[in-house]
Amino acid sequence: MSDAAPQGFDTLQIHAGARPDPATGARQIPIYQTTAYVFRDADHAAALFNLSEVGYIYSRLTNPTVSALAERIAALEGGVGAVCCSSGHAAQLMALFPLMQPGCNVVASSRLYGGTIQQFTNTIRKFGWSAKFVDFDDLAAVEAAVDDNTRAIFCESIANPGGYITDIPAVAKVANKVGLPLIVDNTTGTPYLCQPLKLGATLVVHSTTKYLTGNGTVTGGCVVDGGTFDWSTSGKFPSLSEPEPAYHGIKFHEALGGMAFTFHSIAIGLRDLGMTMNPQAAHYTLMGIETLSLRMARHVENAQKVAEWLEKHPKVEKVTYAGLDSSPYKHRVATVCPKGAGGLFTVSLKAGYEGCVKLVSDLQLFSHVANLGDTRSLVIHPASTTHRQLSDEQQAAAGVSPNTVRLSIGIEDVADIIADLEQALAKG
Repeated sequence: MSDAAPQGFDTLQIHAGARPDPATGARQIPIYQTTAYVFRDADHAAALFNLSEVGYIYSRLTNPTVSALAERIAALEGGVGAVCCSSGHAAQLMALFPLMQPGCNVVASSRLYGGTIQQFTNTIRKFGWSAKFVDFDDLAAVEAAVDDNTRAIFCESIANPGGYITDIPAVAKVANKVGLPLIVDNTTGTPYLCQPLKLGATLVVHSTTKYLTGNGTVTGGCVVDGGTFDWSTSGKFPSLSEPEPAYHGIKFHEALGGMAFTFHSIAIGLRDLGMTMNPQAAHYTLMGIETLSLRMARHVENAQKVAEWLEKHPKVEKVTYAGLDSSPYKHRVATVCPKGAGGLFTVSLKAGYEGCVKLVSDLQLFSHVANLGDTRSLVIHPASTTHRQLSDEQQAAAGVSPNTVRLSIGIEDVADIIADLEQALAKG
């Protein structure tokens, strides 16, 4: 099919990475629940361990079910390869691992999920890495934050929790100017709404736990490589450009070109960090992705209607949904996420902190959980939960305040979603 026209998104979300099982003819991708794989002979084993032949060795590295998921996500994002791992946080570390050395830093958007800010503020310091947080609406500040030790620029496409849209093409121009990879977390955007690689990003990360799986059943993460970055010329990325002692001095970028990052992430990253996705999780996510476009269209449709209704409510101070005419990010929707502004946003209540706590308690259809991207509508109060560990300044930069709740709008009947919000607000 190499001469065939490129397949559409709806086709790829069902068929990419999927082939009938050669042993049984099974149409759905099986769950390959195995730790190891039998080698044909000693030469075959040696070739696999030398990276001179592609195949399966041990399921900490990869597994046929997990590989199918990686291939599907890469196809949807327009990447050359992908590696799946155990969670979204694992994916962030996997993205940085081949790029960073002790003493290096990443320039990151101040509008990030609270757990990511925590990971970048404290946890990565144990590796000798650090992060500089900048308002990515100020492109000059982004460029000014880059120094000789910066190895990546990191942002979210549609930021959690506020639904802010990052000007990815503009940030990509800065990244290109300073010769650094741009990593975009596309969890909230999904490849249906936003395709960062086409907008200039180098790598895309996902928490597959969220919209890609879409049913709140399993955790997972993924890193997708666009295959376009030159890892060799600057000397800043020795893990990809210099001889790797564990594989007889192979230079990943020289030997593997556009697939260098993906192969390094599997052969070194998963081998040594061990943040492996289990095959059952991959199976659930593969099934979820089959309906991604249908679900995302409904998430967007419902979110738009709910946001418009809330904006007019007398007890609401502010709604941050980028699809609203009042949003300062409305103009970015057509460029960054032309199919809609997503299903996530925050609502600020005039009743303050106590009003938010009461709203969360009084909602009945909404589930009060630390998750987003489910088919169900979800609610949480970030200041007391997901962003609780951050300073007041960090919370404000991320778009979180004491009187703010985050809504992840599901795919229920929108009249029922609004009715639930209406009855809860009436009690406040």
